[in-house]
Amino acid sequence: MYRLKYAAGGLVKYVSLLFGAFVALVPIVVVFFASFKTNKEYSGTSPLTPPENWLNFANYSKAFINGKMLLGFGNTIIILVVSIVGATLIGSMIAYVLNRFKFRGNKLLMGAFLLATLIPSVTTQVATFRIINFFHLVDTRFAPILLYLGTDIIAVYIFIQFLNSISESLDESAMLDGASYFTIFWRIILPLLAPAIVTVIIVKGVGVYNDFYTPFLYMPSEDLQVISTALFKFKGPYGSQWEVICAGIMITIVPILIAFLSLQKYIYNGFAQGSVK
Repeated sequence: MYRLKYAAGGLVKYVSLLFGAFVALVPIVVVFFASFKTNKEYSGTSPLTPPENWLNFANYSKAFINGKMLLGFGNTIIILVVSIVGATLIGSMIAYVLNRFKFRGNKLLMGAFLLATLIPSVTTQVATFRIINFFHLVDTRFAPILLYLGTDIIAVYIFIQFLNSISESLDESAMLDGASYFTIFWRIILPLLAPAIVTVIIVKGVGVYNDFYTPFLYMPSEDLQVISTALFKFKGPYGSQWEVICAGIMITIVPILIAFLSLQKYIYNGFAQGSVK
């Protein structure tokens, strides 16, 4: 009886995993097939029908050249690097202060971060846009960078969990040797936060890389397009070139897929360690 229950449980587990993988992969397969189809073939065949010509790279060429994706990649990299480095440093510093220093308002400050995440972002868009416009940052790269630098409570939480595992005796020993708080943070704490930093970089980086709304609203100029807005020009009121858009989507997936496959063990380890420490 026990073996039967164990076998049934294992069967349900694997069936649910296969179903979840199927649901996650079907949209990607549909986009992949569509990227090799012609416009006539795209409109006249089923989404799951393979393309007739697997060597039809015209859509990829059109998406990359006409969509100016190279320019989009360049602007995306600039915004991504500056935003992630700044957000990681700010988040780790805030976590260090909240974890190591006990002062009045500590819990209140943490609660303020949590409260900010509960407020729907759409309700603050008008006020946010007016602030950015007041500083004359609209249609510049500084607008999204400034917004992305806003500290993410998830990043702060991950850093705090890792800081709980770092003994405060290290801080005390360094202070006895004459180290300042900044030296302790920069030379002792920050290197020990490497797994958490990698996790935050990936999580934050994926969000910035995939964001469409912020660049579209704050950088309308074509010279400032990012990878997420580069393909928007192929969609218009009189028709959309979906096969070209699908080819562009596949191009944009490649960098983030390579980064995830290369760093996935750090992501899993970071979340697992942060949840138990």
